[in-house]
Amino acid sequence: MDGGQIVAAALKAQGVTFLYTLVGGHISPILVAAQQRGIRVVDVRHEATAVFAADATARLTGIPGVAAVTAGPGVTNTLTALKNAQMAQSPVVLLGGAAPTALRGRGALQDMDQMALLRSVVKWSAAARRVRDLAPMLHTAFEQAQSGVPGPVFVECPIDLLYAEPVVRNLYGAQRGGRSLGARLLQAYLRWHVNRLFAGVPANPVQAPRPIAPALPSAERVAAAAAALQKAQRPVILIGSQALRTPNQAADLAGALTAIGAPVYLSGMARGLLGRDHALHLRHKRREALKEADLVLLAGVPCDFRLDYGNQISRRARFISVNRSRDELARNRRPEIGIQADPGVFLRQLAAHKFDGERWTPWLAQIQARDRERNAEIAVQAETPTASINPLHLCREINAALGPESIIVADGGDFVATASYIVQPPGPLTWLDPGPFGTLGVGAGFALAAKLCRPAAEVWLLYGDGAAGFSLMEFDTLVRHQAPVIAVIGNDGGWTQIAREQVEMLHSDVATVLAQSDYHRVVEGLGAVGLRLDDPELAAETLAQARQVAATRPVLVNALLGKTDFRKGSISM
Repeated sequence: MDGGQIVAAALKAQGVTFLYTLVGGHISPILVAAQQRGIRVVDVRHEATAVFAADATARLTGIPGVAAVTAGPGVTNTLTALKNAQMAQSPVVLLGGAAPTALRGRGALQDMDQMALLRSVVKWSAAARRVRDLAPMLHTAFEQAQSGVPGPVFVECPIDLLYAEPVVRNLYGAQRGGRSLGARLLQAYLRWHVNRLFAGVPANPVQAPRPIAPALPSAERVAAAAAALQKAQRPVILIGSQALRTPNQAADLAGALTAIGAPVYLSGMARGLLGRDHALHLRHKRREALKEADLVLLAGVPCDFRLDYGNQISRRARFISVNRSRDELARNRRPEIGIQADPGVFLRQLAAHKFDGERWTPWLAQIQARDRERNAEIAVQAETPTASINPLHLCREINAALGPESIIVADGGDFVATASYIVQPPGPLTWLDPGPFGTLGVGAGFALAAKLCRPAAEVWLLYGDGAAGFSLMEFDTLVRHQAPVIAVIGNDGGWTQIAREQVEMLHSDVATVLAQSDYHRVVEGLGAVGLRLDDPELAAETLAQARQVAATRPVLVNALLGKTDFRKGSISM
């Protein structure tokens, strides 16, 4: 096998089914060999999209997502997406092309120090220098991406390791003649260099992957947490994305939370874990509940800006934190009981202890009443007339249109944050947002991966009109790869989440104003179907039409929104 075939064989052995890429000469052997081995090669229009799609694939399948990009600008274009995966703790493997090994530092095409550039945004990185390095390096990359705190990794694959040996010898001119002493010495060096590149490759270079076991909590720590919970009168459990790192165990995790019986708030990838109507699942007024609770259990959630750096938790409450990361376990707020372990495993073990959920009934009823009150407020606000369409009304119509197998992809600021209060994921692993890095531009890559990984699911991509500008061109990708998603742009003609505070605090809307452009016409030019929505009375009808179209083709609803003060004062620092 040449190097490209070795890489493809290693990916196949790891269970990889999709390879996301933007083609480049440095990586062509990998793409061709992957296709020959039955891995679906999905080519996109920007390298960041390839990494975003790999990120979403990892979240939905539990197998590291893989992207391959060409050298130089191909690698640099992935930086934001890699950092997003790092912050979201997604196991992603990035394969990057590189200049020929003998020409590094001599002005070769797209040659640069890629390792130094990526070191701060990946968990682990390595550069192959011989063909025999490729398989063991990839084996290690997959282990590193999944072990401990998951994250992105980078493997640099120079072009001369990927092509067949005769091609590489010709590339270096190692077989060319020459009479001068200098020419003969150069020929001898190049022959030695090529011989070294291809030496020592075993007949069967690819190893079988080893299962990655999650960090297990000690029985003593689980028992201590159980004892504290059994004594609590007003407990709150907050679940984060880490608890869903093993997707096929989501149903067991939901069952464990039901058995425990304490009120639950869900965040990140955990949204939808308990379905839409579970009695223990609370959605609103989380800050108030955390302040009133006498015990707070964070399962895979750090005390970062989303919890006001731990200040949302009452200082009088007993505080338990479970996290894969030692750093996140005690960041900003040290727990009384800290457990460095997989939160999903911990919760399943915790459920083995007996709890009397009925003693928490008055507390649960109190916060359920607040949920109902907030839902009633939102319903009233949704009926308030605005120019064009009230965004709350549109979100309620989207929520009503969702089927039981729908997946929601969130890519935006103000409109998407509004939707997060109203649009309810129907089940586990049906909500995809960027995570704590707050990255705009994830939408098309996430939606593409969701549709490929779950072809039967109805994928809804909720775009802000600002965020849509990062990846609207990927509708070309969705059309070519027959990934019929439903996109809805909340088009209010601005960067509204920023404008809310900037205008009030600095008295200027500079750089926050956009045109309410005809985005539906853009996607029509790329082969998709575009629908314009500017009448609230037609919202349900237009969304129904979009669902019909999405049976076969990608569709975008360009929904013209009016302004509301629903999220006034929502700035985050």
